[in-house]
Amino acid sequence: DDRGRLTVAQKAASATLTNVTASITSVTVLAANASRIGATIFNDSTSICYLKFGATATTTSYTVQLATLTYYEVPAGYSGIIDGIWVAAVGAARVTEIS
Repeated sequence: DDRGRLTVAQKAASATLTNVTASITSVTVLAANASRIGATIFNDSTSICYLKFGATATTTSYTVQLATLTYYEVPAGYSGIIDGIWVAAVGAARVTEIS
């Protein structure tokens, strides 16, 4: 720019879509990926989904709670594992990872 600062723009080359079946035990919703630029998770379930940045999500140890039919955008820069657990094993998480 006019002050001599360098701007680096990240551009995604691909998007990978996966479905993770709802489970009443902790499951990996999104594996760690150092190349991740961003990700979205849609709770396509009639049950609450608890997502945890890190391993082993529980209904008392989680990062975000997704109500039925809600969407979450993973913050830019987070490339670690995301685990999830549902109150009832109904539906799935619809995951899109951008890298």
